[in-house]
Formats: sequence, structure tokens, C-alpha cells
Amino acid sequence: MTKQVEFYFDIVSPASYLAWTQMPKFAAQAGAEVLYRPFFLPGLFQTAGSASPITVPNKGRWLFQDLIAWAKRYGVPFRMNSKFPMSSLTAMRGLIAWQDKPEFMALGNGFYQAMWVDDRDISDGEVIADVVQAAGISPQDFTAAVQDPAIKQRVFDINEELAARGAFGAPTFFVGKKMFWGQDRLDFVAEALSEAG
Repeated sequence: MTKQVEFYFDIVSPASYLAWTQMPKFAAQAGAEVLYRPFFLPGLFQTAGSASPITVPNKGRWLFQDLIAWAKRYGVPFRMNSKFPMSSLTAMRGLIAWQDKPEFMALGNGFYQAMWVDDRDISDGEVIADVVQAAGISPQDFTAAVQDPAIKQRVFDINEELAARGAFGAPTFFVGKKMFWGQDRLDFVAEALSEAG
């Protein structure tokens, strides 16, 4: 049986972006399958009674510098988005709708590139259309999917499930019932996978 790690992420989370960039290499090294789980982070904050670190000014300033240092260590492009924070709801509905489809990774890569490399506003309709088309998805199909009541309900249900499992932020990882929070906890995730194997 293949070892698995659940990776819960939101495009609006810079730490989730850094984790996303490491997942392919991490999975190969750990001999594990990554189960990508998109969710809407502000909804989890509300459901779990949590809040973004940027709501504490000193912590927010420190966090941005820490993210830059991690990006340098990982060797990946990163810059703080000048329009941050913004709503990722449409993007996350889309990723949830495409979670089991071939275009999923391209869609995720596109949104992360727009948000944390190209300094674009992922809540803007034109930006969304650019990302969607580049991923090989019809903008009309995408619009229909993100307006589907079943997808809207799924966004809510995922946050209820996450809160019940103890989650409060992003990125969150689960190896079985063990939960880890933060892109800087991948070593602990790897240890849990090793123990699970």
C-alpha cells in the first residue's frame, strides 16, 4: 500500500505556495503519494475560530521576511503580492471542482504563479481567465463550475471537516491522523511517513 500525505492548501497562503513547490520532490524522496486538498482558508479561520498571522502587525512583518528566506533556501521565485490580501474564493472553488481532473496541477501552478511570482490579483476576472485558459480549461466551463451549488457546499463542508480534525491554518498536512501545520514542518511529515511505512 502506497504511503499517503494529505496536503491542504489555499492559493492565498504564501506558506502553502512554498509547500506546493516542494511537493513533487518531497513525494519522490519520501516514496509517498501526495493527496492535494484545496480549501478556502478564510472559511476555516471562521469555522475554527482562528486568524491570519498578518492580523498581528509585528508577526506579519517577520513572517514575510521568513518566507523570503525559505524561498531562497528552496531556490524558488517568490515575492509578496502588492495586492495581498485578496479573495481566493473563486480560485479555490475552481480547484475543488477540478481536483480529480487532468488539468488540476496546471491550474494550481497557474494560480500560484500569478499570485506569488507575477504579482497579479487572483480575484480579478481577467487574471482568472488567463490562468484557466493557460491550464487548458474553457472559461465558460470554469465559470459554470464555480457557480455550481454543489461546489459551493463542498467548500463549506471541507472547512467543517478540517476544523473537526483540528486544523486552523494553511498549509496543513495529515499522515493518517497525525496533523502538521506549516511548510517548515516537512521534515516531521517525512518522519511520520517513514513510521507509517
